[in-house]
Amino acid sequence: MKAYLWDSFEDNKIKCNLCSHRCIVKEGRRGKCNVRENKSGVLETLVYGKLIARHIDPIEKKPLFHFLPGSLSYSIATVGCNFKCLFCQNADIAQMPSDHQGMIMGDEADPQWVVDAAERGNCRSISYTYTEPTVFFEFAYDTAKLASAKGIRNVFVTNGYMTPEAVEMITPYLDAANVDLKAFSDKYYKELCGARLAHVKETLKLMKSQGIWLEVTTLIVPGLNDAPSELEKLASFLAESLGPEIPWHISRFHPTYKLIDRPSTPRQTLVAAREIGIKAGLKYVYTGNVPGDMGEKTFCFSCGNVLIDRWGFQISRYLINNGQCKHCGSVIDGVGM
Repeated sequence: MKAYLWDSFEDNKIKCNLCSHRCIVKEGRRGKCNVRENKSGVLETLVYGKLIARHIDPIEKKPLFHFLPGSLSYSIATVGCNFKCLFCQNADIAQMPSDHQGMIMGDEADPQWVVDAAERGNCRSISYTYTEPTVFFEFAYDTAKLASAKGIRNVFVTNGYMTPEAVEMITPYLDAANVDLKAFSDKYYKELCGARLAHVKETLKLMKSQGIWLEVTTLIVPGLNDAPSELEKLASFLAESLGPEIPWHISRFHPTYKLIDRPSTPRQTLVAAREIGIKAGLKYVYTGNVPGDMGEKTFCFSCGNVLIDRWGFQISRYLINNGQCKHCGSVIDGVGM
């Protein structure tokens, strides 16, 4: 299928304007994502409707803790990614084309089928997740448009490397996003992800300005992005440039893919990072990949009482009424709280 967002150049070259790599793609070649190909001067997506994963998940798994809490989300993905993270947790599908000579797999589906499946599963949203939704943008866009007309919300779980053109195109149909802010160091982005920090920061600010509900996740990798000074800068950016209401999910690293020489993140590092976020002025800071930890709970930023008690992705107690704390009446930020 013909791709969205590209320009033609001389000699049948193409400039892809979907993500911030803005690849110049020669005839017969693919971009960095390995799923968009220049075929005789026309950029085509190779993954439209080729679903490698489809599941019904709790929305908390995305993770989104302040968007329709306790609801289900129909979650889909194709293969491919525009990042090359050494610690990729879904490398078997995200890096499949890169690691296996361009291999693309997936079961055929169309946007209406996904929307129908979401309705059958009593899902209040569709999440474009597991891999990077930017690389299957055409399918996500067409699906999101149909879903929105049915009253089903749409969620991107993304690395935030979309161009402004892509953000503005999807905005009318995109209700929420969890964006990975992987570090607050350009060196980290370049060496571990094959990307640049500045573009992710700009996407976050643009999404916020467009009224998309945002939550941010940072995977803490021991010795690489866990310095208190870096975490302080990251938390300050969230609080000052995006707003204190932005939930920040601090996630525990486990050795995987090509980054296996690092230990799992110590629990005390996550606790310290959470304290840094709260000190920076963030109202809601969570720790992830540590089931049963206090950092999974939602506390009222005003009175300090527990409002949502969680274990993993499950809610056991809910003390928010019409978006307000049942204890003190403070308004709790989010969508459908």
